[in-house]
Amino acid sequence: MKTKNVLLTFAILFIALISGCAKDDFEEIDGVCPVVNLTSPVNGSTNVPLDQLITVTFNEEMNPETINQSSFTLNGTSQIAGVITYSGKTATFKPSALLSPNTTYNARITRTVKDLTGNALQTETNWTFSTGLTVTPMVASTDPDKNANNVVINKLVSVNFNMPMKASTITGTTYTLKQGTTTVSGIVSYSGTTAVFTPTLPLAANTKYTATVSAAVTNLDNTHLPSDYVWEFTTGSITAPTVTSTDPFNNSTGIGLAKTITANFSVVMDPLTINATTFTLKQGTTTILGAVTYTGTTVSFKPTNALLEGKMYTATITIGAKNVAGVPLANDYVWNFTTLVTPVTPVIPSTSNLFFGIFGGNAGITNQGLNTRINNGAIGTTAASTLVTGFTDIMATPFEVYTVTPLNNGLVSGGIFAAAPAPGNALKAQKALEGLNAARDLFNSISPASKPGGSDQGSGELGALTLAPGVYKSASGTYKITNGDLTLDAQGNANATWYFQSASSLTVGSPAAVRSVKLINGAKANNVFWYVGSTAVINYAGGGVMVGNIIAENGVTLSAPANSTTLPGQETVLNGRAISLVSSVTMVNTIINVPAN
Repeated sequence: MKTKNVLLTFAILFIALISGCAKDDFEEIDGVCPVVNLTSPVNGSTNVPLDQLITVTFNEEMNPETINQSSFTLNGTSQIAGVITYSGKTATFKPSALLSPNTTYNARITRTVKDLTGNALQTETNWTFSTGLTVTPMVASTDPDKNANNVVINKLVSVNFNMPMKASTITGTTYTLKQGTTTVSGIVSYSGTTAVFTPTLPLAANTKYTATVSAAVTNLDNTHLPSDYVWEFTTGSITAPTVTSTDPFNNSTGIGLAKTITANFSVVMDPLTINATTFTLKQGTTTILGAVTYTGTTVSFKPTNALLEGKMYTATITIGAKNVAGVPLANDYVWNFTTLVTPVTPVIPSTSNLFFGIFGGNAGITNQGLNTRINNGAIGTTAASTLVTGFTDIMATPFEVYTVTPLNNGLVSGGIFAAAPAPGNALKAQKALEGLNAARDLFNSISPASKPGGSDQGSGELGALTLAPGVYKSASGTYKITNGDLTLDAQGNANATWYFQSASSLTVGSPAAVRSVKLINGAKANNVFWYVGSTAVINYAGGGVMVGNIIAENGVTLSAPANSTTLPGQETVLNGRAISLVSSVTMVNTIINVPAN
């Protein structure tokens, strides 16, 4: 039995030795059979980056001449163009362009690939993978270069990426510089696609340093570097010249349009290296023409033409600038500044045709109480005079009375305008119509369509806020001033203007508490505008001081009937106008102080 087993084993070994590799046109080496050991991406991979290199690793060295565009292919919806390289035991296919997102690809290595002695690949290898949406972030370049020598000891160490990165991931922990095992102290900054490590102290002379950007660094899509990026450089013994100051200084604003740009160096520079090539000024990507002069340790750039208003400019002194010993700046020196903007007086919507303090659309105006006063303005409606109740026109001679009672009589100092019957008439009706048209024009001019971009600072609640001039729009469509008083701060600007836009309603105060709008630092009541798409209710509890020109589509209510016996000094006050374009205006013991135009 043992003899039979031994003979069987020898027979199997003999067959294996004489069988060799798969048949081909070359002389074969028995028992040496090339196969694919590894692919990248592996078969079935998903979310592969769009800049992926396709690699295949063999079990032995292959004949590079057999690895070409015919034997190593990549196909998506069509065959992909690319460059094939081979090193060691690995062939790499680099696509000529980024792969398409969310696409399945098939990579293929055919049996025409052979090893150095002519043995063919045993089986054709095919594998598939699918891309995602991302491109892998990578380090594109470094300064100093990898393995650079004689680096100046005041060098800033920078690294450039192939895309914008997430600045919060680039820190003193993820971007480090070491001398041996000792961490170098410094500050890390990031801008554009460049991270810079600024050592706290000059580097040691004639010393090797190791810089590392860790794989924890990500791009804006939170895709990490594929691995830590590490490079080394060695310093020399030279200190490079530096820029010690500039005028304007970095990130300065309000710079004059005729400004001459200057920079001061730490040492005397070679004048021949200070020119329009090494000292440039740009606005965006546009190079600004100008004259460069140098004297002492100061270089000046005088633009040929005036700079543009409100633009950011970038000044650069390159490493082409050298001192008299021929040593260049260690790094390009770059700084920015922004030119001034000539103040423009804002155009405030005109209220010159709004001689009405109160306007009741085509539905009239009603007053209750004896303390109502309309000061410095008229009231009006396009409706019949019978729909104006509880008012006396004290401007008319004799006074004209509109349905007053012993308990309801408000005094109007600027006239009352309504249609017939008397005291209304056609002329007054025409004047009322002119006022309505002016109000409609103003309403449209302060609408979200005319003044877009309004913000909602308090989620519809303006109480307890202090607001600078601007456009404010309720996201919910309603505005309230109920949690406290609203303060409008002009910040010393006599033309400060506020626009409040509410698609539906405006409510000031609550049945239990009155609220006011306060003006500070030069704010003016006539420069406050309230656009109300439906109705406005002002201090239903009675009292408080409201401010501004209220223009509502469907009615304004000031105070409530319960306040009809309010004592003098406790009235609801509006420093502005209350205008309803369609519905009526009702008020109870309310004082309207119409601002002068």
